[in-house]
Amino acid sequence: MSRHAPAPASFARMVAVAVLVAALLAAAVALVLNRPPAPVVSRSVPPPIMAVAPAPAPAPAPTPDPRFVVKHILSVRSPMRIGDHYWDESGAPAGQIVVTVDLAARVLSVFRAGYEIGTAVIIFGAEEKPTPLGIFPITQKDATHRSTIYGGAPMPYMLRLTNDGISIHGSDVADGYVTHGCVGIPVAFARKLFAAVKLGDKVIVTRGETLKIGDPITAA
Repeated sequence: MSRHAPAPASFARMVAVAVLVAALLAAAVALVLNRPPAPVVSRSVPPPIMAVAPAPAPAPAPTPDPRFVVKHILSVRSPMRIGDHYWDESGAPAGQIVVTVDLAARVLSVFRAGYEIGTAVIIFGAEEKPTPLGIFPITQKDATHRSTIYGGAPMPYMLRLTNDGISIHGSDVADGYVTHGCVGIPVAFARKLFAAVKLGDKVIVTRGETLKIGDPITAA
């Protein structure tokens, strides 16, 4: 089979197209190589936000136990006189007993569940043997006790407060009488108090600290 060579005009056109394509490719490559690098965008990262714990709420004020708040005070003649004593449990519910002694007022009071059920004028220790202040649990009861320190002196309805002989007990209560540190109360009142209290009940002895309705009985 015989082959015919292409016409000279057609061959020249093909060469021109090839040259143009090569030139375009070279220009594209040069453009890519000479393109400036893309700018780097710097972004500052904010510091992490630290969580702040909320401040704790203030603790509520403690509420006194309602069983140990003065709710009722006996209506008695005021001022009480030496030897006076009163006892009235009517209207007082069952509950814990607390005994208070105010040496300045020379008065002992008995509270049950916050209700005053008894009160009496007292005698107490002289300056040489003062009655101690403080909160004392009753550690012994003896209805027919006699002193082992003071020659067997009678101390009826004795309620022991300390190991060195301080107690509440029945006594003659009169002007000018003092004790060797004990709290003396009329014998008839001592009998009622003896029957009402139990071992472990608290006795608060103060000088000039009185209780009024709504006050907490802090020894309870």
